Amino acid sequence: MMTHRERVLTALDHRVPDRVPVDIAGTFASTLNRHAYEALKSYLGVEPRPTQLSSRRSQTASIDEDVLVKLDVDCRGLITTGPENRPDRELPDGSYLDNWGVTWVKPAKGHYYVKEPVFTGELTPDVLGRHTWPDPADPGFVRGLRERAQDLHEKSDCAVVLCLPVGFVHQMQFLRGYDAWLMDLVSNPKGFAALADAVLDVWLEIGRRMIEACWPHVDLVFYGDDIAFQNGPMMHPKVFHSLVKPRLKRVFDMIKSQCDVKIVYHSCGSVVSLLPDLIEIGVDCLNPVQVSAAGMDLAHLKKEFGKDLSFWGGIDTQRTLPFGTPEAVREAVKRTVGILGVDGGYVVAAVHNIQAEVPPENIVAMVEAAHSL
Repeated sequence: MMTHRERVLTALDHRVPDRVPVDIAGTFASTLNRHAYEALKSYLGVEPRPTQLSSRRSQTASIDEDVLVKLDVDCRGLITTGPENRPDRELPDGSYLDNWGVTWVKPAKGHYYVKEPVFTGELTPDVLGRHTWPDPADPGFVRGLRERAQDLHEKSDCAVVLCLPVGFVHQMQFLRGYDAWLMDLVSNPKGFAALADAVLDVWLEIGRRMIEACWPHVDLVFYGDDIAFQNGPMMHPKVFHSLVKPRLKRVFDMIKSQCDVKIVYHSCGSVVSLLPDLIEIGVDCLNPVQVSAAGMDLAHLKKEFGKDLSFWGGIDTQRTLPFGTPEAVREAVKRTVGILGVDGGYVVAAVHNIQAEVPPENIVAMVEAAHSL
């Protein structure tokens, strides 16, 4: 029997492990909504305790160790607790202000969304220079990371995944607003580049400090940024090549310069046409493998990219997990492992975070099916 860490690293090294590895909560994009987690705890019969959030914005739960052990998952995630000097600030209307200056609001049911963009006008050096950016040297970004990484690496046999903060593309969208961000791609490339570089100047230093704090006690680094819609990339290939790809390369170059680990890259949507570019600039593993998106056929992905790329995810969260039977979930896992898991290169996980509609029986069915293969 392999250890959990050996199992994950063997799979991502394109070799066949003793069984396919399984992830729940190893990354901030493969965990559970708080309501789904509370239902799962009840179903598993674990000791009831208040649910702690790992992400306020996404309303995802911090999964207790006894639940992870009971499910026998192979990964453990490391996430920063956030800044100490500029933590989220509650506002009178129930919204909150984050350390990037973005105000978030939440309806009675659902996720937080941006109340209003920070940069609504022209993106000039003066405007960007007046903004109060996060302090990368804030001790809160790395507080406790070294101790938690070392403890997990030495006292458990699980693969330790360092989850870097949400990526620069998303952070730009939060600051600028999605519609203006999309228009900037075409009509304001200079402004887009200026905002991207201002965000990256901060983000890269936060990421570097986090890796410095954890290395060599981590096995993988996770970076998440969405660059595609369900029907295709968010931008024309020429725009991606000129504005986004070089900056993604800066991110991956920084990671590779700081530690000798594989990079797990997250983007929802139909990213198939961008995979050659992502492989070229350093991506080792793709998450979440959104099978419901256009062109994301598992057999095609494995045939065309399986020698260079591993896959993490692939169990559908739009239909199968929330609305299928446990048997349908087991069949989906068996089918997916039979394609993506050939000759290694696959970690079983849901396509993004498991939402409140997913019954606990289906979560357990996903895990048990993977363990049986």
